[in-house]
Amino acid sequence: MTGSFIHPALIMVAGSLILPFIRGPFRKPYLCLVPILAFCDVLYLSQFPGTYGVITLLDRWTLVFGRIDSLSMVFAFIMALMAIIGTIYGLHVEDEWQHIAAWFYVAGSLGVIYSGDFLVLFLFWEMMAFASTFLIWFSKDKDALAAGYRYLLVHTFGGVMLLLGFVLRYQATGDLSFGLLDEHNTSLYTWLIMIGLMLNAAVPPLHSWLPDAYSRASITGSVFMCAFTTKTAIYTLARAFAGFDILIALGVVMAIYGIVYAILENDVRRLLGWEIVSQVGYMVAGVGIGTALAINGTCAHAFAHILYKGLLFMGAGAIIMTTGESRLTNLGGLYRRMPLTLLFMVVGGVSVSAFPFFSGFVSKSMIIAAGFESHLYLAGFLLTAVSAGTFLVAGLRLPWLIFFGETRCDPTTWEKARDPVWNMRLAMGIAAFFCLLLGTWVSFLYSMLPNTEVNFHPYTTSHLAETLQILAFTALAFYFLKDRLAATSTISLDLDWFYRMAGRGFLWLAEKPLQWADTAWGAAYRVVGLVTLMTIARFSAWFDWNGIDGVVDGTARLVRALGGRISLALQRGQVQMTLYYAITFAALFLTAYVWL
Repeated sequence: MTGSFIHPALIMVAGSLILPFIRGPFRKPYLCLVPILAFCDVLYLSQFPGTYGVITLLDRWTLVFGRIDSLSMVFAFIMALMAIIGTIYGLHVEDEWQHIAAWFYVAGSLGVIYSGDFLVLFLFWEMMAFASTFLIWFSKDKDALAAGYRYLLVHTFGGVMLLLGFVLRYQATGDLSFGLLDEHNTSLYTWLIMIGLMLNAAVPPLHSWLPDAYSRASITGSVFMCAFTTKTAIYTLARAFAGFDILIALGVVMAIYGIVYAILENDVRRLLGWEIVSQVGYMVAGVGIGTALAINGTCAHAFAHILYKGLLFMGAGAIIMTTGESRLTNLGGLYRRMPLTLLFMVVGGVSVSAFPFFSGFVSKSMIIAAGFESHLYLAGFLLTAVSAGTFLVAGLRLPWLIFFGETRCDPTTWEKARDPVWNMRLAMGIAAFFCLLLGTWVSFLYSMLPNTEVNFHPYTTSHLAETLQILAFTALAFYFLKDRLAATSTISLDLDWFYRMAGRGFLWLAEKPLQWADTAWGAAYRVVGLVTLMTIARFSAWFDWNGIDGVVDGTARLVRALGGRISLALQRGQVQMTLYYAITFAALFLTAYVWL
């Protein structure tokens, strides 16, 4: 097996480099072929657990590119599957650079998942950050350029924290292996690594980049971004920080915080972005609980989340592409124009809301059950309550404002609205199928989870009754409160307000006090420094001309005059006299040498 190890990331990178040379009718089959090959490679590697792709660098560091175990298998499986779905969704995109950026992004995620040491992890981590930035910049949104720069700045900061943590850990332990850290023996590097990973997971207060970037990315780019960045970060947290209690509190806060802002949001993709923050909060809390059941629930929920959130973003992309509108205040009543899109978004909405027989029901409940099992009653209760908010936002409010209710579309938007092209419908259909498959064929998902000894049965009478009661109460509340939940054109202030104010404060500091000090120093230098310098320069020039040059030139004139006198006395033009003087001087010199 060692000799036949081929990294799935290598397939994606090689496919990206070859893509520009594939033209004409071969382009779309090739676009489908590359992620399918990577997915087949993932399936093949899952049959041979172990460590592969080991390289010794400079006889000091051991790099591990292929650690294949139960945890990496489940994440690699869903990432490769989503690469296929996302590529199919974007088959109509003619710009090859968007496909290249997306595939490099996928390669970075797969590289992180299979990495066995921090150096390899950092390499692929940065590949993800830079590749995904281009998915934002490829958008036609007027704010995409600024959003991409903010995204890159934030993730560069996270990468620096991560790298600093790796270096400090190596200095302290001499170990670069990527594994579980000790909660009871923490150091500065522990928290630096955690901060770097939590930033990609969008854990508050390091979360504001997510709704900003995902709502500005290209239509196909946002589908990839909603699947890979945060869930890859969840994998790294599960690998390195399982059982850290601080993650329980952060995850619960994250779940509540995200759903509150999702209720207030007017932009479709920003709403879904806030909903990602909320759902990833469940996973962060599951990592913090750290039991076998909680880790299984985290993996299962990440698996399910990638599919139903990708489905929702695909539906949102279809709406934006056909209507040109992303604001809920400018949509409504589109069920007659986009029936298939409505169907797929309803499937995604009920999946994230944990409806029975859909994917969220069999994954989210594992994390909540793990919380109660570990006697974390407050956390379990709050996460259960957030489920009601999730159904309210994604299962009821979102489809109601887009497809039902009052029609707020202008005539142009209404005429343009229609179900998207065939490949987008196909991708949404595949994702919807898996949302239903995971909820009905439970063993398909549970058999891939890392802790196979855990037995969890979601379809118990008590769980079904509890879930149906929550859903029914939420639906009843929405019926009476839907007018209060209508979309409004407002701006909701978030923690990024403090970042922006800090940035403006720094800009004011640079423009006002620092610029004033620099201007004053420049003026003082011109008045004092330059005047003094020019005075010294003029004196030096005068002294050089009248002093040094006068002495040198005077000496030269004296020598020249003396030479002229001597030449007049000695050189009379007679050969005899010249020979006489020469012989006389030679004789005198020889006599002086002998006698003296």
